[in-house]
Amino acid sequence: MRTTTKVMAVLITLAVAVCGWLASALPTSAAALTEVTGFGANPTNLRMYEYVPASVTARPAVLVAAHYCGGSGPAMHSGTEFASLADRYGFIVVYPSVTRSSLCFDVSTPGALTHNGNSDPAGIVSMVQWEIQHRNADASRVYATGLSSGAMMTNVLLGDYPDVFKAGAAFAGVPFGCFATTDGSMWNSTCSSGNLIKTPQQWGDLVRAAYPGYTGPRPRMQVWYGTNDTTLNYANFGEQLKQWTNVLGVSQTPALTDHPQPAWTRTRYGGTGVTAPVEGISVEGGTHNILASGMAAMALDFMGLTTGGPAPTPTPTPTPTVTPAPGACRVAVTTNAWNTGLTATLTVTNTGTAPVNGWSLTFTLPAGQAITSGWNATYNPTTGKVTAANLSYNATLAPGASTSIGFQATHTGDSAKPTAFTLNASPCTVA
Repeated sequence: MRTTTKVMAVLITLAVAVCGWLASALPTSAAALTEVTGFGANPTNLRMYEYVPASVTARPAVLVAAHYCGGSGPAMHSGTEFASLADRYGFIVVYPSVTRSSLCFDVSTPGALTHNGNSDPAGIVSMVQWEIQHRNADASRVYATGLSSGAMMTNVLLGDYPDVFKAGAAFAGVPFGCFATTDGSMWNSTCSSGNLIKTPQQWGDLVRAAYPGYTGPRPRMQVWYGTNDTTLNYANFGEQLKQWTNVLGVSQTPALTDHPQPAWTRTRYGGTGVTAPVEGISVEGGTHNILASGMAAMALDFMGLTTGGPAPTPTPTPTPTVTPAPGACRVAVTTNAWNTGLTATLTVTNTGTAPVNGWSLTFTLPAGQAITSGWNATYNPTTGKVTAANLSYNATLAPGASTSIGFQATHTGDSAKPTAFTLNASPCTVA
């Protein structure tokens, strides 16, 4: 029991650290987080928080964002990008909050691993149903995501309620049923250490047993993991992929393998498009604190939350580059520096009257700075005069539209902001 307590303490400490860092780097959303009470059946006394943007779509989608061990709904709201993305795309975010002493979700007991059971998943589904009934939310567009304990819950929600959830994205979780226990501890060391290995069929059977007789469609799954995760062993990345490829009836051989960032390896199963049935992103050198800025946007792309419905598989076609007139772009820069490192967030706005279809943002780093990783763009080279090029999902900037990109860098003393911004070779003003 002492070992379990120590491991859970590490899990809590690591997750709190990453979410604290993200909270300092994220913009404040316009709307407010609100607690909802009396939302329906709630066997484990969860608390429900909702974030409804100032402007939502006519029938908004619902995203459940589940917190890490030791966290809460409000902490997940303030420490991640899901609320600011909800502002952009008009969906509702539900943040369930655990009240038991561990502040970890129950992903272990029989009541948690059963459709219409008597534990946390049942309460979370009540929250979703409340949103459908009271916010005119679209019951056909309900999604789940989470970090650590919340990623485990994401696996459980998709397994228990394939009739409710359309897709999910799990950041550093374990397969459905992996954490099952019989001793009441709610901690499974065999699973956390990566020693619970099953065949794809065995993992799939655990999911199917949660809702016997169900023959409808199954939700798609995206899995994120760091190769240096010492809290929940990296082996759980592959076990999740085995489970969900089996559940969805697709080959375990990737249909596509690419590298959205140099340290990331992305594999897609059963399709090559953005909304493939199963997707895995392995982050070389990544730790348990895997959820970093920019990843949430990729999760939304996978789930289909950045459009009015699931995006079709894109067919690559050449698109002309429209170069804005001089001064037709604006860049706002924020940085967060420490000892020998920093992060920078760049918000690029097309202030011209014509759309930009494909962009390259060039800027100059101060001497001694070197980019080590980035998000929402590719960066080349990593020092001096750098060019950040769009990714597939943010290539187009309509007049007045903005996109946010960023990077992490080392420095030798000068942590100043980059300068001399040009967009497609046209100078930009700096906000």
